[in-house]
Amino acid sequence: MEDQFENNSQEEQVPVPPGRLSSRVITMAILLFVLIVLGMFAFAYLKNQELKDEVVEQPIEEPVDDVKYAAITRVDAKHYYEDGVHTLVGEIPMPTPCDLLVSEAVVMESYPERIAIDFSVINNANFCAEVITPQRFKVSATASEDATFSAKFMDRQIELNLIPAEEGEVPDDFELFIKG
Repeated sequence: MEDQFENNSQEEQVPVPPGRLSSRVITMAILLFVLIVLGMFAFAYLKNQELKDEVVEQPIEEPVDDVKYAAITRVDAKHYYEDGVHTLVGEIPMPTPCDLLVSEAVVMESYPERIAIDFSVINNANFCAEVITPQRFKVSATASEDATFSAKFMDRQIELNLIPAEEGEVPDDFELFIKG
């Protein structure tokens, strides 16, 4: 009788045909998948809360003065050197025809000398049409042939692109044709 009791307590296992998964394996796979998805949602939620809790320090924005003529960052000039005198001639496109270009050269004492070109603008007009107008300049300085150059436009450092003059050219016959 004990044998019969033992047989009743044991479950009868039905063999699973090859190539098919048992319902227990399928249930475990689905449960594992659901746990992984829930874990991903929990992780995303916690990261989102962490980002909200962080205090982001915003840099204090200082008022930026509107820089007049901010588009002028480079000046192309033909460079002439004759009898110890450097002469630079060129054009700068100005936003209005009322902007008058003033240029001055200052020679710094050193060897080789450094020539600083200062460009400034005079505009006394109350109203002027905004039409880009090229303004020509011609500035000269006496210095050695090895002198170096720098340029400022309205007290801002700008790039000075010097184009050597062809032999026989003179500053008074200046024409600047830049390709590109």
